[in-house]
Amino acid sequence: MHIAIPLFAILLGLLVGAIVMIITGHNPIEAYGALVAGIFGSSYYFGEMIRTMTPLILGGLAVAFAYRTGLFNIGVEGQLIVGWLASVYVGAAFEAPMAIHLPLSIAAAAVAGALWALVPGILKAKLHVHEVIVSIMMNYIALYTANAIIRTYLLIPGERTESIYPSASLASPFFQSLTEYSRLHYGFLIAVAACLFMWFFLWKTTAGYELRAVGLNANASTYAGMNVSRNIILSMAISGAFAGLAGAAEGLGTFGYMSILSGFTGVGFEGIAVALLGANTALGVFLSAFLFGGLKTGALTMNQQTDVPTELISIVIALIIFFVASSYVVRLMLLKRKKGDK
Repeated sequence: MHIAIPLFAILLGLLVGAIVMIITGHNPIEAYGALVAGIFGSSYYFGEMIRTMTPLILGGLAVAFAYRTGLFNIGVEGQLIVGWLASVYVGAAFEAPMAIHLPLSIAAAAVAGALWALVPGILKAKLHVHEVIVSIMMNYIALYTANAIIRTYLLIPGERTESIYPSASLASPFFQSLTEYSRLHYGFLIAVAACLFMWFFLWKTTAGYELRAVGLNANASTYAGMNVSRNIILSMAISGAFAGLAGAAEGLGTFGYMSILSGFTGVGFEGIAVALLGANTALGVFLSAFLFGGLKTGALTMNQQTDVPTELISIVIALIIFFVASSYVVRLMLLKRKKGDK
């Protein structure tokens, strides 16, 4: 997808948001000025923005990876939750040298997310059950199962688990010192590495080529001798691992524990928007997460300085996605028209 399409969608979203501000009696220039100040106005704000975008990158990669292989993983939210719980459990269950404890906690999150995604993957591959339906239901199962496990086995006062040991923490005193002690952590480096992994795996390896081929045409891939079922399962597992790492970023980086959740975190569903705006590419997901993280972080300053409700940013984000989705529809209609003319 040409870069002009997402850029045009962003401009339209901001423009309509400005119109809404005018209608509701707010000054859009002041509001957007405060929004930008809430992102770049201090190193603390910038650090918080990067922290916010970190799980969005990983959630977006989870959606984008599956989509590149012909699948729609809408269960990222549930995979994130089980990854969060697994990482915190390993991080709080015992103490060990950081060189062992931290990688083990991160791996636990990735494995938990991958295993949770295997269910819709296997059902899709073996029984042709649509992955969207199964993965949606798996979100609710993950939410209530995680809450039940915390209540039954891990609960301490405060409706949460024990805090993880420092040896399993992604907290970064170095990053914090650079950003006026924001909550920026080393999970951001994991997110960057995940972007590089997705790009390299899909475009530079034989396994990645097979996954993309299956996504483009499963029948042709079967005729060419590729194992379609195996590739579907592998794709969902890798996608789920990305989502599980997003949970690790929250559990080992931002919070250091896991609370009983009253509802979904929203990161998994926002990952769909991040992937869509980023055209399901690794670089696009990174830039899209940067935008969404900035909007969500800057919205707080915008509200404090201009009294514009933070919900307006949710409207702007929704409008951006609407305009991007509309461009897909228009392109599809034009493509069909060209084929008809031929």
